Amino acid sequence: MGTFNSLEEAREYMSGDAFAAHCGMQLDELTDEYSVCSMALTGEHLNIHGTVMGGVIFTLADFAFGCLASHIHRPTMAMQASVSFLGAARGKRLIARASCRKSGRSTTVANVDVTDESGRDVAQLVITGFKL
Repeated sequence: MGTFNSLEEAREYMSGDAFAAHCGMQLDELTDEYSVCSMALTGEHLNIHGTVMGGVIFTLADFAFGCLASHIHRPTMAMQASVSFLGAARGKRLIARASCRKSGRSTTVANVDVTDESGRDVAQLVITGFKL
């Protein structure tokens, strides 16, 4: 059983993430096994080549991990992350789905898949969090 009693409670808690809120990131789904977060893309998210900045992609994945990890055990802080960028995002929306691979005594490990609105793979991450 997660730490949040409802999706609305989780959204309220995660609204304290000022940078994610500034970027327009939102929590769409949350269960004991996974979270789904998304954001609308604007010109502010593009790099010099006209594609979505890697930091934007990473931040959305980190936010999805944070939502899931906070539901599993609050507080949890990311301590290691590995990212593979798979392809340029197309369209106007990014979606990140974090799924729990392991929830141990002191750590949580999640896989995070980032896609664009068409389902095209954009990035894959493995993030390890330390339960405080």
